Amino acid sequence: MNRRTVAAVGAAVLLLALSGTVAGLLVWERGAKEPEAKPSPPPATEATPTPPPTVAVEATPPLPARCVMVEGPLPARLPGDRAASDVSQTYPFLSTTDDLAGNGYVEEEFLLAGEADAFGRDGTLLATGVPYRTRIIVRRPAAESRFDGTVLAEWQNVTAGYDLDALWDGKGFMRAGYAWVGVSAQRVGVDFLKDWSPARYGTLDVTGGGRYTEDQLSYDIFAQAALVLREPRARCPGSADPLGGLRPATVLGIGASQSALRMVVYYDAVLPKARYRPFDGYAFVVGPAPSREGSEPIFHVLSETDVRAVPRRRDDSDTYRRWEVAGAAHAGYRGYAYRLPILQRDLPSGPASYQCERPPLSRVSLHLVLRAAYAHLVAWVREGTPPPHAPDILRDETGSVARNELGLALGGIQLSQVAVPTALNTGANSGPGFCILLGTHIPFEPQRLAELYPSRERYLALVEQVDRNNVRLGYLLPEDAADLLAEARESGVGGD
Repeated sequence: MNRRTVAAVGAAVLLLALSGTVAGLLVWERGAKEPEAKPSPPPATEATPTPPPTVAVEATPPLPARCVMVEGPLPARLPGDRAASDVSQTYPFLSTTDDLAGNGYVEEEFLLAGEADAFGRDGTLLATGVPYRTRIIVRRPAAESRFDGTVLAEWQNVTAGYDLDALWDGKGFMRAGYAWVGVSAQRVGVDFLKDWSPARYGTLDVTGGGRYTEDQLSYDIFAQAALVLREPRARCPGSADPLGGLRPATVLGIGASQSALRMVVYYDAVLPKARYRPFDGYAFVVGPAPSREGSEPIFHVLSETDVRAVPRRRDDSDTYRRWEVAGAAHAGYRGYAYRLPILQRDLPSGPASYQCERPPLSRVSLHLVLRAAYAHLVAWVREGTPPPHAPDILRDETGSVARNELGLALGGIQLSQVAVPTALNTGANSGPGFCILLGTHIPFEPQRLAELYPSRERYLALVEQVDRNNVRLGYLLPEDAADLLAEARESGVGGD
C-alpha cells in the first residue's frame, strides 16, 4: 500500500497511543495503573498518617488550607512576540483563532499562586502546603446574558510536550453559552511555557521548587483551579475574578486521553481523601474512566480507535455512561485543521510530518457527539436526568472491531457519515509515530457512490433520516444534524 504523508500538527492532535509505547506516549488500558512515581526528597511539610475523611458535596464547600492568589488578566498582544521581554508584547500560548469577539466571548489568561497537597498515584497523601504557581486560560462569555452557567474546566493535555486545549470546541461552546477554562497542571506543560515565553511564564512552577517532579501536585492544582472559579472565598483578598463576574451554576471537569488518565487517578484515588470536591460532574474523553462508583456523574466518550484498548467494558450505572462513536478517530481531521495554523504560529520548529500506511484523519465528527454528551451531563447534574444509553461498537471473534462489507464499523453511535457513507472512515491506521491515532479516510470512487446513491434525493433523504434518529435518541443536537445535512447537500453526492 502506498505510504501517505500527513502534516500531523506537531503531535498536537495526537494524544495517546493505544497498544505499546509510541514516541514516548503514555499508554492506557482498562484497569491499568500508572507506574509508581520516583521517590521525591522529603517534603517541607509531612502529612499525618491518617488521611482526611471523604467530604460530601456541600452548598458551601470546604476550602484549601490557604487561599489562592489569582493575578490577571495578563496583557496580550496578538500577533505579538513570544520572546519579548515586555509581557505586554506577548500573548497566550495556543491562543485561539476562533472569532470570540464576534460571538460575544473573550479570551483571558491568569496566574494562580497557592499551596497544594501532594499525592501519590495510589492516593497517598505525601505532603501539604507545597507552594505552586501556574496559569489558566479562560474563554468565556463577555456578558452574563450569554452565559448558561456551565464551566468546563479542562486538564490540558501534555502528551506532545506542551499544553494542548484538546477539547476546546469554539462553535459548540459559544453556541451553548459555556465558559471554558484550560488548566496547566503538569510539569511538562509548564516547563515548555517557561521556555516558550520567559517574560510571560518564567515564574511558573508546579514542582514545589523541584521537590515534586512527578506531578504529585497536579491533582490538587487542578481541583484548586476549579474551586477558585466557583467559590470567591477560595481566592485571596485582592485577587482577580477569572470569570469576570460570571456566576457558575455547574463546574465540570473534562480531560482527553492522557489527561483523562490523570483525572482517573484524581477521581479514584485522590478525591475520596480530598478536603473539597469542586466538580459537579466529569467527562472522560478518548481515554480511560474511573472504576470507583462515586457521587458525581461520569460521562465516558470513546472513539473507534480507543475501543481497541478497552479489554473489558464497564457497565452503565446510575452515575456512569459510556458512548462509543463508530468511525471516529482518537485524533481526527477537525482537530488537525483547527490547530495547524495555530501551531505554525506558535511552534518554533513548525508542525512535524508523519508517514502513515493509509490516508489518515477520519472525518467522522466525534466533537458533535461530545456536544450532545456535555448537554446531557449538565442536565444530569442539575436535574438528575440520566443520559440515554448507547450501543457498543461490535467486535469479532478475535476481539477486533467488527466491520461490514464496506469496511465500516458495526454498532456504536453511527452518525450519517458512517451510516450513509461516502468514504471509508475508521479509527484504525498504522505507521510510525502517531499514525495509529489518526484513523483512516479514503473517499469512495465515483462508481461506488453511484451504486450506493443513484439519486441525489435518495442520498439526502438517508442522511436526514439517520441524523434525525440520532437527535431522537439523544446522540446529536438538532443544530448539528442540520449542519450535517447542509454538508451533504454541498457534497454533490447522488446521481450523475
